[in-house]
Amino acid sequence: MNDFNSTADVISRTVSQRGSTPEHGGMIDHGLDVAIIGNGRTAALVDPCSRIVWWCYPRFDGDPIFCRLVAGRQEKGFSDVVLDDMAEFSSEYVRNTAIVSTVLTDRHGGKVKITDFAPRFRQFGRVFRPPQLYRIIEPIAGLPRVTIRMRPTCDYGKPLPRRSLGSNHIRYSDDSTVIRLTTDAPLSLIDGEAPFVLTRPLHLVFGPDEPFTDDLQKTCRDFAERTRDYWMEWVRRLSISYDWQEAIIRAAITLKLSNFDETGGIIAAHTTSIPEAPSSGRTWDYRYCWLRDAYFVVQALNRIGATRTMEEFISFTLSIAANPDLELRPLYSVVPSTALEERIAPDLEGYRGDGPVRVGNAAVHQVQHDAYGSVILAAMPMFFDRRLPRPGDEGLFHLLESLGNRAAAKAFEPDAGIWEYRGRQRIHTHSAAMCWAGCQRLAAIAMRLGLESRAKYWNSIAEPMHATLLEHAWNQKRGAFTAAFGSDDLDASVLLLADLGVVEVDDPRFISTVAAMERELVREKHVMRYAREDDFGMPVTAFLICRFWLIDALWSLGRREAAHDLFADAMKHRNRYGLLSEDVDPQTGALWGNFPQTYSMAGLILSAMRLSRNWEDRYWRG
Repeated sequence: MNDFNSTADVISRTVSQRGSTPEHGGMIDHGLDVAIIGNGRTAALVDPCSRIVWWCYPRFDGDPIFCRLVAGRQEKGFSDVVLDDMAEFSSEYVRNTAIVSTVLTDRHGGKVKITDFAPRFRQFGRVFRPPQLYRIIEPIAGLPRVTIRMRPTCDYGKPLPRRSLGSNHIRYSDDSTVIRLTTDAPLSLIDGEAPFVLTRPLHLVFGPDEPFTDDLQKTCRDFAERTRDYWMEWVRRLSISYDWQEAIIRAAITLKLSNFDETGGIIAAHTTSIPEAPSSGRTWDYRYCWLRDAYFVVQALNRIGATRTMEEFISFTLSIAANPDLELRPLYSVVPSTALEERIAPDLEGYRGDGPVRVGNAAVHQVQHDAYGSVILAAMPMFFDRRLPRPGDEGLFHLLESLGNRAAAKAFEPDAGIWEYRGRQRIHTHSAAMCWAGCQRLAAIAMRLGLESRAKYWNSIAEPMHATLLEHAWNQKRGAFTAAFGSDDLDASVLLLADLGVVEVDDPRFISTVAAMERELVREKHVMRYAREDDFGMPVTAFLICRFWLIDALWSLGRREAAHDLFADAMKHRNRYGLLSEDVDPQTGALWGNFPQTYSMAGLILSAMRLSRNWEDRYWRG
């Protein structure tokens, strides 16, 4: 990861790097210094030299046509523009959009501008979001000499064996996968990966095997403008704080790009198998919707006024919860009926050769009781937020009651917990707290609806749950709420107890818990989830969301300066595009784990909104 010194509220950077010219066809290693482009149906990752290193097709959890990110030493699964004698590059998002602009400069002053995006805009009364990527390549100085390369894969790492050239397209295929590159660039030079002098703008469209009937240049430029306008207008409607505006905006766009529009599902991250730490074996597929993670995302987006995503996610979860005969699973595909059996992809070596690469996630079979509370808490605004066009009614309440009944029954049963232990089950404090919170919120919803008897019922359920939770989660010897009942282990998830309402912020037990976390879980300002061996040994990287939980706790305790300093430091660990992964190495600051991580970006938004000065204070008090 690049180390850049910049103010905490600046995120759009044009970072130029100078040095030795890479070999023709070589790859500069930026690690997770990549940007995401997408449109709510498909998404791709682009590195600072404009190489598309990851693209799952036709949806977030589909087969990666571009898989270079986890291909190890193998030069496959990518598309790029290689500039001869490249000496410098710069790359940034177009302000307030999901469009990436990259400029490559050669040693002779020749320059190439590359614009990458996935179309998203309103058309015919609905949002147009095809499973396509668009690329515009323009000469902006001198006579740059470039090579356009296209090396798609299928079935998780197998090169597509057949290709055929048409009049304006190249078709790549095997027996089950077909992808088409439509372009006005010289097809034979792309097919042969031959260099040529770029003298005019070129346009490339990656997508389904469908004829492109419109004028390619006009369509690409029109789609780029309309996509830019869409994102500008979407951002314009956000309600954000005064401080860290650019960071919040970038995080919000990133969360929106993780929302699968067709169903409302919100994925945890766009990648699979980026290790949590080097050589750890902790490689998981995160291209699915965890009910827990999505609740945090909905909370963050609702906080800044992006309420439509919340409504869509609630529809997604309620369609799952509507079947009273099925237990909630902790995660689902964006199309909930899709199987998620975990397997190894043998044709992919892994990120930096560090595998295995997994497809699917065995956590789908785990017992994680906090899911019930997550769905109820996510649905809460439907009953209280007057901005929403369709408020929650008794029908929705009774559906949530079925989840509350399960939460009450399972609250004090062992489960795998928030961190999804694969080798053990305990009565986890966080899971019990979420079950209690779900039942307690049902009482509040019932009162809102004027259903006094149901409010009384749910209070009678929640109150003894609360007493049991406080009795067994508190560890007098440790002076803290601990990870599980009867455990001495500390766990960062208990930092959420005050926000959930389990305890008051000024409760001496919570104050003591925060102090214990600072004393035992903080590493170089980063916060570990826990500091004990698990199924894979001792964890060595910190979990980024845990730092934001600590920041929020410090702020609530009145330790404003400490919270502000910790947040400002956290902003330094975003990559050049303002994005965060799941984990960070406390010693090196390198980002690890799947990317971009919605948990981390949601935490950034919630903490930034909490810490920021309001507009009136900024204007009138300086």
